[in-house]
Amino acid sequence: MDNQQVLEIFIGRGMVDRYLAQDIESTMEATGKTMAETLADFQVITEKDEIWPVIASELGAELIDLNYFDPPADLLSMVPAGMARLHGCLPVNVGPEGLHVVLSDPLNPQAAEDLRFALGKEIIVAVAPDYLVEEKINEFYVGGGSATEGLLDQIDVVTNADGTEDVASEANSAPIIRYVDLVMFQAIKEKASDIHFEPFDRDFKIRYRVDGGLFEMAPPPPHLAKAIISRVKVMSNMNIAETRVPQDGRIVKQIGDRQVDMRVSSLPTQHGESVVLRILDRSSVNLDMESVGLPPHIYEYMDETIHKPNGIFVVTGPTGAGKTTTLYAALRKINTIDAKLLTAEDPVEYDIDGIIQVPVNEAIGLDFSRILRAFLRQDPDRILIGEIRDKETAKIAIQASLTGHLVLSTLHTNDAPGAVTRLVDMGVEPFLVAASLEGVLAQRLVRTICSSCRAPYEPNEAILNQLGVSPYELGDKEFYTGRGCDVCSDSGYKGRQGLFELLDITDPIGELIIERAPTVVLKQKAIELGMRTLREDGLVNIYSGKTTIEEVLKYT
Repeated sequence: MDNQQVLEIFIGRGMVDRYLAQDIESTMEATGKTMAETLADFQVITEKDEIWPVIASELGAELIDLNYFDPPADLLSMVPAGMARLHGCLPVNVGPEGLHVVLSDPLNPQAAEDLRFALGKEIIVAVAPDYLVEEKINEFYVGGGSATEGLLDQIDVVTNADGTEDVASEANSAPIIRYVDLVMFQAIKEKASDIHFEPFDRDFKIRYRVDGGLFEMAPPPPHLAKAIISRVKVMSNMNIAETRVPQDGRIVKQIGDRQVDMRVSSLPTQHGESVVLRILDRSSVNLDMESVGLPPHIYEYMDETIHKPNGIFVVTGPTGAGKTTTLYAALRKINTIDAKLLTAEDPVEYDIDGIIQVPVNEAIGLDFSRILRAFLRQDPDRILIGEIRDKETAKIAIQASLTGHLVLSTLHTNDAPGAVTRLVDMGVEPFLVAASLEGVLAQRLVRTICSSCRAPYEPNEAILNQLGVSPYELGDKEFYTGRGCDVCSDSGYKGRQGLFELLDITDPIGELIIERAPTVVLKQKAIELGMRTLREDGLVNIYSGKTTIEEVLKYT
C-alpha cells in the first residue's frame, strides 16, 4: 500500500497531525518497519491489525476475517490463479451485485478496475489484512501452473471464432489481456530483468532473462503473435498500426502491492515485430551501498570518494554489469538535504526522491553534453552522467570537476586502467585526466551457485590452466558447483554478485597518465601498488564457494 495514502487517512480522521506524520515516515525509513507496526509503536493504534478497520471505514467497505475462511472451489475458479497473484486478489463472495474480493492493496483503485475489465464482472472491494490475503492466495491457489494453458484455450476461442476480427480488437480481448498480464507477473516473480517476445517463421517464443541467462517459457500458438505483441504495444502507448519502424514505450504496472516500471522496445523483423521489455523493479534492487556486495576496502574507498567536494569517479564495465545500480547506491548515500544532486540518464531507470533526474532525448538534440552544460548553471554539488560517450561530454565533465563539483559517470571498457586510456583517446588532455580523476571501478556480474544444490567437485587440469592456476598451488582449497534442482530451475545458479577492480589514481599513476603510458603499463603499476584485478577477485569468490570457475572465466 501507498504509505502516504494511509497517513492521509489518519490525518483526515484527526488521529495523526502533520508533524507526527513526518516522524512516522522518518522512523519507517530508519527501521524498515511497516506502516501498521510504526503506527502501533507511536501508539496511534494499540496493535498493528487495527489499521484495517480504519481503512475499511474510510473506503466504506466490509472488513473480512480470513482466519477461518475456506472458499468453495467454484468461487476460487472465478479468478484464475495467475490473475489472483498478479493483482493480490482473493474472491470471498459472489452475488447479483458482483464479485466480492479482498486485495493486498485495497487503496489501489487500478487493481479493481483491471479485474473488472478482465473478468467482465462488477468488482466489490472488501478489506482484510494484506499479509493474510497473500497467505490465503498462496494456500488456495497451490501451483497455478495451468493458468497459462487455460488462458490460451480461451484465446483460441476468441480469435478463431471470427477470422475477420482485427488485431486491435484481439489485443483488447479479455483472455489476451489476462495472458500478457500473467506473462509479466511470472517474469517479475522469477526476478527477470527482460522479457523477449520473438516471432519466427513457424513459432513464437517468449523468453525471460534471469541472472544474465535466457530461459524459454511455454510458447503460445504462432497465430497469437500479432495479438500478444499488439497488446504490449497498446499498454506501452505505441502506435499499433505502425509495424515498419522501431518504437519505444513505457509500461507502469501495478503488481500486487508494488509498482513496476517497464521500458519497451519494438523492432520490425522478417516475421513480425520483436518486442523486448526491460523490467525496472525497485523492490528487487536494493539501492543501498551496503547491499551492493562491495569488498570492505572498496566500500571504504567509495564512501570516502563520493563525499569529496570535487573530482570524477567512473564505474566501467559492459552492458548489464550493474554499473547503474552501483552509482544509484552511491547517490542514495550522498542524497542529503544540504546537497544539490543532478543526473542525466538514458533513460532514467529509477526515480529517487530528492534528486533532479533528466532523461536524454537525442531526437530533439538533448544529449549528455547539452544537459551537462545546463547543469553547470543549476548550482549543483554532485552530478551523475549516465555515460561519457564523446569528447565534448568528457571535457565538460572534467571542467565541472575542476570547478568544484563531484561527477559520477560510466564508461564501457574491459578493465579499470582501460578507462583512463579511453578518456585520453577521446581527446582529453592527459594532465586534465590526471588532475580530475579520483578513481575507476571496473565490475562484472557473475552468477552465484544455488545454495540448495551446491556440491564440491574436482576441476580438471585443463580448466585450471585456463584460470592460470597450477594444481600444485591449490593445497586444500575446495571447488564447488551447482548440480541443478527445482529451486534454480536445474541451472545450478541462483542470484548474482559482483566482481570488482578498483584503480585509485595516486601520484605514481597520475605521472604515468601524463606520460601517456599504455593500458598495460598502467595496469602493471596499479597491481604493484596493490590493485586486485577482476580475475583475482573472481578467484577469491571461487575459493569461498560463491561461484564457479566457468563463470569467472566467462566474465574476466
